[in-house]
Amino acid sequence: MLQTGDFIALVGDLGSGKTAFARALISRLLGPDNSEEIPSPSFALLQTYETARMPVYHFDFYRLSSVDEAVELGLDDALNNGLVLAEWPDRLENELPADRLEIHFRESDDLDQRSLQVLGLGRFALRLQRFIDIDRFLFEAGWNKAFRQFLQGDASSRTYTRLSKTNDKALLMDAPRQPDGPPIRDGRPYSALAHLAEDVRPFVAISKALQKEGFSTPNIIASDLDKGLLLLEDFGDNQFGDLINRGAPMAPFYQAATRLLADLASKTPPDSLPVAHGEDYRLPFYNLEASSIELELLLDWFWPAARHEQAPDDLRAAYLKLWQEALMPVFQHSNNWVLRDFHSPNLIWLEERQGNQKVGLIDFQDAQRGHAAYDLVSLLQDARRDVPVELEQLCLELYVSLVAKQNPDFDETAFRAAYATLGAQRNTKILGIFIRLAKRDNKPAYLAHIPRVANYLTRNLQHPALADLQGWYDEHVPVDLRADPMGSQTS
Repeated sequence: MLQTGDFIALVGDLGSGKTAFARALISRLLGPDNSEEIPSPSFALLQTYETARMPVYHFDFYRLSSVDEAVELGLDDALNNGLVLAEWPDRLENELPADRLEIHFRESDDLDQRSLQVLGLGRFALRLQRFIDIDRFLFEAGWNKAFRQFLQGDASSRTYTRLSKTNDKALLMDAPRQPDGPPIRDGRPYSALAHLAEDVRPFVAISKALQKEGFSTPNIIASDLDKGLLLLEDFGDNQFGDLINRGAPMAPFYQAATRLLADLASKTPPDSLPVAHGEDYRLPFYNLEASSIELELLLDWFWPAARHEQAPDDLRAAYLKLWQEALMPVFQHSNNWVLRDFHSPNLIWLEERQGNQKVGLIDFQDAQRGHAAYDLVSLLQDARRDVPVELEQLCLELYVSLVAKQNPDFDETAFRAAYATLGAQRNTKILGIFIRLAKRDNKPAYLAHIPRVANYLTRNLQHPALADLQGWYDEHVPVDLRADPMGSQTS
C-alpha cells in the first residue's frame, strides 16, 4: 500500500521494536537478493536506501535539538521523493504531517512478541481501510497467508499483487470504483464520455465472453465486485515485451497476435454480456463521441504544454470538424470486438497452449464495439516499443489475407483507410495522454515515448484519405513540435 510521499510514524518506547520493524520493511523493499546492511539511524539520524519502487528515508528524531533540524536533514525533500520511516516522530511537533500512518509498538507478556496498533490519519484513513478490505477478501478466498509481491502497474489507477503459496500462484487486482477525473462535459467525467470501465464488472463480463470464444483470459478465482477486488489466474512473466527484451525475435509473437485479431474479427460481440448473479453488462460502442473526447486530449494537454496557452475555440472547432469528416466512414460499418489496449505489455506468451490460446489477454476491461482496425493499429504501432515498418507491413498483409479468406465481402481498400485513420486518431490521443500522465499524474517517464508516437502519427497522416487533416497538423502541430513538445524533457 505504500507509495512515494508517505510518512510512516513508528511510535513506541526504547526497545519496543521500531527499528526491527523498519529493517524488515526496508529489506522487503530492497528485494530478496539484497545484501545491504540496514543499520539503526540513531547515531546518523538518517539512513537512505534506493529500492526498485522508491527511495526510502529512515529517520530517528530522538536527538533533534529543534524542529528546524529536521528540515536541515532533508525531511521535505524526502517526502517529495520517496517513503519516510520516522522513529520518535513526536519530536516534529507541529511539523508532523497530517496525512500519515502511525504504528504504535508495545511490549507484551511474551518478550519475543510485540503488540501493534495501526492508525491511518488524514487521507491515510481510507487507504488503511482499503488494506483491511483486501486482507479480509484474501482471507475469505483462502489466500491471506500467501506471500505477496507488489507488481509495478501501468498508466492506470489499478494495482496488482502476485500471491504465492506452496506451488500455486494468483494475481490480486485492486481496482476500486472511480471515474477518471471530474465532470468535464454534460456532468460526465472523461471515463464516461470515452466509455471506459469504472469498476471491475466489465473485466469480468468481457473475460467470460472472450473465453467462450476460445481465447485465453485469466480465470477468475474470487471476486468482490462492489469493492473492486479480483483474484485472477497468474499468466506469469512472459509478456511479449519482456521476451523480446531477453532476445527473442519479434516476428513470431506479432504474427501470432495478428492471427488472433483476424480470428476475433469473425466474432460478432453479443449485445449483453453476463457478469454474475443475473447481472449483465452492455458493451458500449466506440463511436464518434468516444473518439472525439479522446482527440480533444491533444488540445487539452499537448497544446498547452507545447504552446504555453489554451487552444483557441475556433481552432478546436475546425480540428473536430475535420476529424468528424474523417471518422464518419470508419464508424458506418463498425461492429467488431475492439479490446482497446491490445499491445505488447498486455499480451503474455503461454507456450504450453495451442493456437490463439498461446496469446494470453489481459487489460481488456475497456473493450467496446467498433472497427477491427483499431486493435491492429494498437499492436503494430506500439506506443511503448519500436515496431519496424517491415514487420508492421508484414503483419498488416497477413491480417488482410486471413480476413479476406473468411469474409468474401471484406473491402481491403476501406480497411487500409480505416487503419490509417484510427492510427492517426489513436496516436493523437496518446500524445495527449502521455502529457497528461507527466503533468497531472507525475509520471514523466511517458514523455520518452512521445517521439515514437509522433512518428506513427506522421506516417498515418500521409494516407490520401487524411489529406485535409494532414494540412491542419502541418500548420498547427508541425512535425518537430509533435516529437518534442516540451523541449529536452521528452528525450
